Amino acid sequence: MIIHVTDSTFDEKVLNSEKPVFVDFWATWCGPCKMLTPVIEKVAQNLENQIDIAKVDIDENPQISSMYGITSVPTMILFHKGKPVGKLVGFRPADQIESAIKGALSL
Repeated sequence: MIIHVTDSTFDEKVLNSEKPVFVDFWATWCGPCKMLTPVIEKVAQNLENQIDIAKVDIDENPQISSMYGITSVPTMILFHKGKPVGKLVGFRPADQIESAIKGALSL
């Protein structure tokens, strides 16, 4: 399941999560972001019990986007125990995303 996170729910849903959280920073006007949506859904299914997946619309949530220096979308950041442990920028296929997540978490 993919959760939508806002400036006001980011701490609770991402930083304080018991599981690692993979956050997709995106925008409605971003073509590659739209292409990434089914890829993220596939990753969410494949790693369902290991991580949570969250999406943050950068236009609606500028505070979080600014805090993590999001200057281009899509940008994906993996958080573990409240800290960023991996980052991908631009469209990536599911196998590359899963490999990066597993590598960062030593799964």
